[in-house]
Amino acid sequence: MLYKIEDFHGYVTQQKSLGRNVLSVTYVLKMEEIAKLEPSLDIIDLSAYLGIDLGTQALFEQLIPLFPLGITFIADIKYEKEVREKLRFLIDNIQYIDIDSNSKKKQSDNSIGVVNRIVDLSQDNIDVFFANFNKKLYGHEKFKIEFQNVVNTFRVFNKIGEHNILSLFLMGESGIGKTEVARTLHQCLGGKRKLAKINFGNYTSKDALNSLIGSPRGYIGSENGELFMKVKDSDTGIILIDEFEKGDAIIYNYFLDVLENGKMTSSQGEDIDLNGYIIIFTSNLTPQNFDNFLSPELRSRFNYIGIFQALMNQDKNKFVKRRMSDIIRKYNDSFSTTLPNNAHSLLCNRIDVNKYTNMRDLNQRIREVFVDFLDEF
Repeated sequence: MLYKIEDFHGYVTQQKSLGRNVLSVTYVLKMEEIAKLEPSLDIIDLSAYLGIDLGTQALFEQLIPLFPLGITFIADIKYEKEVREKLRFLIDNIQYIDIDSNSKKKQSDNSIGVVNRIVDLSQDNIDVFFANFNKKLYGHEKFKIEFQNVVNTFRVFNKIGEHNILSLFLMGESGIGKTEVARTLHQCLGGKRKLAKINFGNYTSKDALNSLIGSPRGYIGSENGELFMKVKDSDTGIILIDEFEKGDAIIYNYFLDVLENGKMTSSQGEDIDLNGYIIIFTSNLTPQNFDNFLSPELRSRFNYIGIFQALMNQDKNKFVKRRMSDIIRKYNDSFSTTLPNNAHSLLCNRIDVNKYTNMRDLNQRIREVFVDFLDEF
């Protein structure tokens, strides 16, 4: 893929938001890190080896096969001639990078700013997105497969104007990863601001709708409801509605209209277009009482209904290792003292994941173990 030099930093930022790394070929060779590269996450810039005497055809024919199959290579467009000559036996086609064509929603009259939506990702970027999402979300393999299929269908029918909002209803016990789906989607779409999250546990009264979408004209109270403020403040097309079963019936009717029309309307008459958004509803309902609790009209509006189970021990161990690595790195970056090299293994060995089904409880245990280790250290 070829880029214009003025677009390079924008491209790097775009790829970083998707969890990918853009690395110079000289850095990779110097660090001897080729074997550790991941095709779905790493991009190699060949520009440093193009246009110089050492950049012969023979060099590239020996160099390129060393990289993992499927790795993405990029180069400055000024080296297009060299690419076509020196890599002619190594590449099938050349594409041009256009950072403005992907990942951004155009601003409209009722705009909430630039929003990263899953429907705007190119085919290359959607593949990277799912690789990153599947890596960050622990367990729930069945959901990951089904979710990818649902998203691929949504992207097609959204493009032809037949499907505005993708709605997911995830049910299961507390602390097993339902809300983590929304947080991970927000991260993988490059969210820099807060995720738009509403907890229906706070909306159980008859006046709940006013708090959610603002007070009607002429009434004393907030003109801007919490839902509108949080959606406007977020920078990804992801909305999380947590503890859905605790909401009032009038709010259910409001969201029935949102899912039907693809937009939110405030009490002041302001509309926010949610075209291309994903709304995730989570609930502690069981499959046995799901049908009895929600109306058939509302149930039919959910594009995907998933039942989440507690994580397997192997997934909980992966979570512990990743979480400990993050904590140790942040600690070493923030304090003058550095933890010993074997700290990670010592800390992980102190946690028995068999005792935990709730991931929030497991995360709390990780923190406690880390603090106890600091006291000893």
